[in-house]
Order: sequence, then structure tokens, then C-alpha cells
Amino acid sequence: MSESLHVVCPACDAVNRIPRARLSDAPNCGKCHRPLFSGAPLALDESRFAHVLSRSDLPLLVDFWAPWCGPCRMMAPAFEAAAGRLEPNMRLIKVNTEEAQGLAARLGIRSIPTLALFQTGAEVARTAGAMDTAGIVRWVQQHLRRA
Repeated sequence: MSESLHVVCPACDAVNRIPRARLSDAPNCGKCHRPLFSGAPLALDESRFAHVLSRSDLPLLVDFWAPWCGPCRMMAPAFEAAAGRLEPNMRLIKVNTEEAQGLAARLGIRSIPTLALFQTGAEVARTAGAMDTAGIVRWVQQHLRRA
């Protein structure tokens, strides 16, 4: 029997158990039947972030950003492209710090864009500043090996 992972559905927030070996088989949610992976970042508010963080076995890469931030807007296409390269082995998330000020404060987000990498519910790495797609992917791969 292969190891199963808990994957939170981006559409309905249901928690699905997926065998690790089947992640790349384009699995659908058992509740709403929509795809569990779209190759695009998932925009979350504070409560959905807490749910995904506590229930997902996948590593989470979070882009803390704001709509008024020029470097954030410049990095957005690179983050989206990174989602296409890193899913389904991890979930990429965008958190608007203007709408989730409490979360940003609790996590000590002091500058944006900030990328934070979470594994098993805990932050394992953080970096501030815009990056291109290759830089994002490289940074994640370096820190996931250590975590």
C-alpha cells in the first residue's frame, strides 16, 4: 500500500486522501469532483489559509503580496508559472496582506513580496523580494531538501 497524503480541495475545502504515487494522475475531489490541481496559485483568506495549513500534507509555498506593490505585481506571472512546475508535489498560495492583515502580523511579514515555505504545518524557510520563475523553483528545491 502506498503512502496517502491529505490534499485540501481548492474549490470546496474538502480534505481528500490521495496515494502519493497518484498525485500526478490529475486527481479530482471526492466531494465536488473538481480537479485538485490546476497549475495555478490558490488565493486564500485568513481562515482558509489556516484550514489548508493544518489539514494539508503537501508543502505550501505562500506568496504574501498586496495589490499596490509593484514588485508583487511583477512577480505574479513568475509565481503562477512556478505553480505549473511545482504542482502537484506542493500547493502554491497567494495571501493578500491588505485583506489578511491579522495573518501577516501573526507571521511577522514585514516586507512584500515575501515567500514563505511551510511543511507539516510549520514554516521552514522565508525570503523577501521578487524572483523569476527559475529562482522561485530553485529556492523551493533547496529548502525542501533541508526540511
